[in-house]
Amino acid sequence: MGRSRILLVEDSRAQAETAKDFLEKTGYEVILADSGKAAIKAVKTVPVDIVLLDLVLPDMSGNDVCRWLKMNENTKGIPIIMLTVRAEVTDKVAGLEAGADDYLPKPYNNVELNARIYASLRIKALQDELRTKNRQLQDLLKQVEIMAVTDQLTEIYNRRPVETILQKEFKTAARYKTPVSCMIIDIDHFKAVNDAFGHHTGDAVLKETARLIKESAREADTVARWGGEEFIVILPQTKKEEALQAASRMIKAISEHSFTDMPNERITVSIGLTSMPHPSLKIDSEEQLIQAADCALYEAKRKGRNRIESA
Repeated sequence: MGRSRILLVEDSRAQAETAKDFLEKTGYEVILADSGKAAIKAVKTVPVDIVLLDLVLPDMSGNDVCRWLKMNENTKGIPIIMLTVRAEVTDKVAGLEAGADDYLPKPYNNVELNARIYASLRIKALQDELRTKNRQLQDLLKQVEIMAVTDQLTEIYNRRPVETILQKEFKTAARYKTPVSCMIIDIDHFKAVNDAFGHHTGDAVLKETARLIKESAREADTVARWGGEEFIVILPQTKKEEALQAASRMIKAISEHSFTDMPNERITVSIGLTSMPHPSLKIDSEEQLIQAADCALYEAKRKGRNRIESA
């Protein structure tokens, strides 16, 4: 705190120079302002750690300056010590109500002034430390929240948030009679990949497949790892024909992709897809929507894989 920067707002040149000389000898850096407007301009231009603010200024009241500083997001945390020859209780209360952190009547003792400055700076330092720790805690909580809904391997959603998202989209579709589609995607012969190339390569295949699915989907779609080598995609406001087009993009992107750890091999996927409203199936819940897509996936597997089947 020895090199803290003080803004001294004082219209009396003699008093300002006397106080400045003392404060600089004490070890502070001092900026002078002789009016309210000059004080506000100085705070906007140069970061300050504390403001010593005279109540009576030539252009505006010190209370108005104080109120402006405390209402501004960038300056509200700066401690303000009001300085005035007025000793009335009403004047002190007005200054404190304007946002002043402390009040010192003139003429003041330099030792007392220094003690009050030190106390205000100490409180500010503790408040700054607390704000920093709060920001760090908020960042940590945000990271934990993200980790809780993210699959660590593929870095897309895990199963946890999908159920909530699908429930919301299903209710919206049912209420407003709008379409929603769901597809379940399974990597074909994934066990053979692990057996032939090892689990490290299998993990790489999962990551690259997740990325290809994500890139083939729209921003409004939800892509998640459903479990093992299965993925799920929720497509809001999407009819069956549009969902089939998206599924075709995914099939093509994956089957034509050269995977990093096995460039001479090709990976394919099977996709089961369903949409609501459905012309023949009665789908009354999001669970039934997933079940229908899962049955379509089983049919795609049965018919030879590397294909799309819709229920």
